[in-house]
Amino acid sequence: MTRHTFFAMLLLAIGIPAHTNAPACDVRNKAFRHGERIIFHVNYTLAGIWVHAGNVSFSTSLTQLNGKPVYHVVGDGSTLPSYDWIYRVRDRYETFIDTATLLPVRFIRNVDEGGYKIHENVNFYQDNRTAVTSKGAFTVPGCVQDVLSEVYLARNMNFDGMKPGEQIPFDLFLDNQVYHMYIRYVGREVVKTRYGKFRCIKFKPLLLKGSIFEGGEKMTVWVTDDANRLPVRIESPISVGSIKVDMMTYYNLRHPLTSLIDIR
Repeated sequence: MTRHTFFAMLLLAIGIPAHTNAPACDVRNKAFRHGERIIFHVNYTLAGIWVHAGNVSFSTSLTQLNGKPVYHVVGDGSTLPSYDWIYRVRDRYETFIDTATLLPVRFIRNVDEGGYKIHENVNFYQDNRTAVTSKGAFTVPGCVQDVLSEVYLARNMNFDGMKPGEQIPFDLFLDNQVYHMYIRYVGREVVKTRYGKFRCIKFKPLLLKGSIFEGGEKMTVWVTDDANRLPVRIESPISVGSIKVDMMTYYNLRHPLTSLIDIR
């Protein structure tokens, strides 16, 4: 039985895919750059009291893979040591993204959550619509994404003209399976986070049922309504209590953070 992990579900939440029913191919990067780093605090509540229980960070660098330039994106997530007794998380996700198309070339996942461990290494052959793992070769849809690369693809999409309630589909390869997912656009609003107040785009992603999340459309995500498309707030009920993930620090953004109305 496939078990969808805490960090994987957060990545699905903050990735906002293309506004189209067709695969997103050959998208040009205009949203992020080499050297960008973003840090989030994961806050947990039970009985109405919020506590800082963990951190998530994303960093981007430029390197070479198979003789081609790629973005190397690393996502690290962990609980604070004082909260490991509740649910210990030590996760590291890596993706290597073709700079010309923003399609994944390789995906690496090392998961340690509550004693449950996964090591996954996927090589994508987009021209042949194939993903190769230790379990074999799998046929995938054209322009398929991994759980981390789709976040960075999504940051380059145009959201003008979207209507509240509209569903945005995408294809994802995870745990040796293809998932046909969607995110529902809710609208635009101003949200106050632990960093400051932002003009945001609001979504509800369809989540896969796992050990922490219940599945369905119960999670809400806010991303900046500017050229960066940074996720700044995620809220969701979990199996016990609720979580709230807030962007706390950023470095080397490609564009000015014009959606920031007031810093805390």
